[in-house]
Amino acid sequence: MLLSNAAIKNRTTIFVLILLVAALGVMSYISLPRESFPDVKVPNVLITTTQDGVSPEDIENNITKEIEKKLSGLKGMKEVTSTSSDGISVINVEFLPDVEIDDALQRVKDKVDLASSEIPDEADAPIVKEINLADFPILMISISGDISPVRLKVIAENLEDEIEKLPGVLEVDVLGALEREIRIEIDPDKLAAYGLTIDELLRLIRSENVNVSAGGLETEGIKFNIRVPAEFDDPRDVDALTVTTREGKPIYLLDVAKVRDTFKDRLSFSRLDGLSSITISVKKRIGENIIFIAEGVKTIIEQYKKHVPAGVKFDLTLDMSKDIRQMVGDLENNILTGLILVVAVLVLFMGWRSSIIVALAIPMSMLLSFTIIQLLGYTLNMVVLFSLILALGMLVDNAIVIVENIHRHRESGAGRIAAAMRGTSEVAWPVITSTATTLAAFSPMLFWPGIVGEFMKYLPITVMIVLSSSLFVALVISPTICSVFAGKVAPKRNDEEGRFIRGYRRLLTLAIRHRATTLALSVLVLASIALTYARLGRGIQFFPDMDPQRAVINIRAPQGTNIRTTDRLASLVEHKIEGYRYGFDNVITNVGAAGGRTLGPSSGGPHMANLTIMFPDYSERETPSGQIVAKMRESIKGIAGAEVKLEKEKHCPP
Repeated sequence: MLLSNAAIKNRTTIFVLILLVAALGVMSYISLPRESFPDVKVPNVLITTTQDGVSPEDIENNITKEIEKKLSGLKGMKEVTSTSSDGISVINVEFLPDVEIDDALQRVKDKVDLASSEIPDEADAPIVKEINLADFPILMISISGDISPVRLKVIAENLEDEIEKLPGVLEVDVLGALEREIRIEIDPDKLAAYGLTIDELLRLIRSENVNVSAGGLETEGIKFNIRVPAEFDDPRDVDALTVTTREGKPIYLLDVAKVRDTFKDRLSFSRLDGLSSITISVKKRIGENIIFIAEGVKTIIEQYKKHVPAGVKFDLTLDMSKDIRQMVGDLENNILTGLILVVAVLVLFMGWRSSIIVALAIPMSMLLSFTIIQLLGYTLNMVVLFSLILALGMLVDNAIVIVENIHRHRESGAGRIAAAMRGTSEVAWPVITSTATTLAAFSPMLFWPGIVGEFMKYLPITVMIVLSSSLFVALVISPTICSVFAGKVAPKRNDEEGRFIRGYRRLLTLAIRHRATTLALSVLVLASIALTYARLGRGIQFFPDMDPQRAVINIRAPQGTNIRTTDRLASLVEHKIEGYRYGFDNVITNVGAAGGRTLGPSSGGPHMANLTIMFPDYSERETPSGQIVAKMRESIKGIAGAEVKLEKEKHCPP
């Protein structure tokens, strides 16, 4: 084999290459970002338009349908779905997978601009944005405690500021907090007595609550910009506004209205285990290390606990880094276990020198793979990590064949260099061919269409990288190491065969003598396996149905139900599942929103609520969470006034 012979003749260069691969591999492994999902472009565009205080029917007729008319015939469009709720229209435009998302986004923006003249002037400008997996939170922290909601909000906002300073954090949102509102309550009788209208008051307030730029003032040597600050800093400033003058006396806003410093009407309620809570949602930038960000957030929370009232609790209700940390640990554990087992098995047949040379193929192949993965710009996400673990068991196959053949030549009395060259050349093409067949088996997955194909393409690519690396190690590095470190081997007599080899020889001789019978039996066994699977198989699933980590109870009351009625229904469900507290850790209640994480239009409104049930880690469960879910489903049957549905968490990409 020309490549192997050249490597053996230039052993010094190859050993320098080994050190270089090891150094680059370790650096790549340390610096590779860990994240939950690969960066996949989702061919969906969302159009969100809001108009406060408008019914779903009017939203649909005046906004949703007008925009949908302009979207018809859009190039590359697959489907349009929409949701019209109280005060909000959400339209999801799905494109074909081969459409560039940037082009699709621009086409939708152009069409929405055309529709802007058809929608009411009172509506906010439509927001057009692509769906990005970075928009899904990686951490959610629930803050609860027996203190005032105002104090709870201050704590959440201070924590938000600290988390936003972490490198790699894209956005931090505070959800479920009360929003301050300066409310003007007009007395209609007094307004009529002074001969004023509501429109006059509104125009006055808008014109007074502005900062005015008054140009510039130039003096000798200096130029000033003149600015008149007139925005309200204090609610009491509004009281003193002069509305009009009657009989030479000013009429103040205080004379016809009351100004109250209060909060907006509740659009949502949030609770953790029955206590009012606020949720902090943390999103990361694409390609950033999810484990580093999670550790940084947890450190901030631990430090912050020292400065809050004693009754305040911080609960991590979502931590996407946990699964990544576990998979990275599994990969490292499998590499170490593989090294030990390979050495233990091969030392029985080939001696400790040869077994160590074979075992070196595992770390060398993985380190070379990490270097290539980083050069391609990939991250250590769930799909890549799974692929690395999958390919780990195939790494030593090539090295075993080559090193064993070199070992055989050493037993025949050949020198180290001659045995390395001859042994590698004899089996090089069979090894290359066997690797090529495995790569061919994975290659069709590269052409899997759609979003799922974009997710799953990282599996065949990673497997191909790892197997190609192992082939390079087997053909170049292993023979070179053998040519230097292969020890003396006692010549083996032809009559020295172990019991296993003698048994295998007899079985092989019998099979070759009765070739037709052997082939017929093989076909019969294959057909029997196919029939057995067809009869006993459980069908086909995209992702397996596992014992869930979470479950969601979705509550949908009739359209028009106010939020407090929906909240009472959610409280009733909380009470009914309280009897299964032994089986779960926390229950997170959100009223005014629908449950789940979807790529399509999100439904929500005062008539909707969801309860997210958090189960303990799998190793800590006394009762399988699937059984708890089944019992809960029975207990919440028959609740009047709403549709209540309990769903287990689905183990699949979002």
